[in-house]
Amino acid sequence: MLFQIKTYLAITLLGIFLTAGLQAQDVTPQKKMYAKSFYHQKAPELVVEKWISEQPDTKGKFVMIDFWATWCGPCKRAIPEVNKWAEKYKDQMVVIGLSDEPEAKVLSMKTPVMEYYSAIDTQGRLKKTYQVSGIPHVVLIDPQGIVRWQGFPFLAGNELTEEVLEATFKKYGTK
Repeated sequence: MLFQIKTYLAITLLGIFLTAGLQAQDVTPQKKMYAKSFYHQKAPELVVEKWISEQPDTKGKFVMIDFWATWCGPCKRAIPEVNKWAEKYKDQMVVIGLSDEPEAKVLSMKTPVMEYYSAIDTQGRLKKTYQVSGIPHVVLIDPQGIVRWQGFPFLAGNELTEEVLEATFKKYGTK
């Protein structure tokens, strides 16, 4: 009888530790971050200096913020893929490209064409809040305002893909 109780306790504790480990992994992903992590926390308020496009209605939708710059090769390579996501998921997600460059510099970039919402903040207020030190840096915020994905979208093993987006929409979307 004592052996059964000890075995039961050992299995229970093992289950608790394994479950806690999985939850911790979800809360603080084990990946290189070029910014302060806001995973599973309330997203900082979206602050922009000026909308280059019209201002989007984000109510009830996921919001993807893409910190980028015209001089950034990986940022420019990401734009066609982000354009596809913005179109494909337009009923569920608003995509916003946010640059800390002057408006004239952003507008002078002719290719690739950004087909999603665009804003500037030359003071980099939101960039500073997230402590972004490498771009592109993408933040995906759920309809309740909680950060659900964050990072460099091409990081090997932690890429931002359609599968990741769809799983995030399914798990954290409005019911």
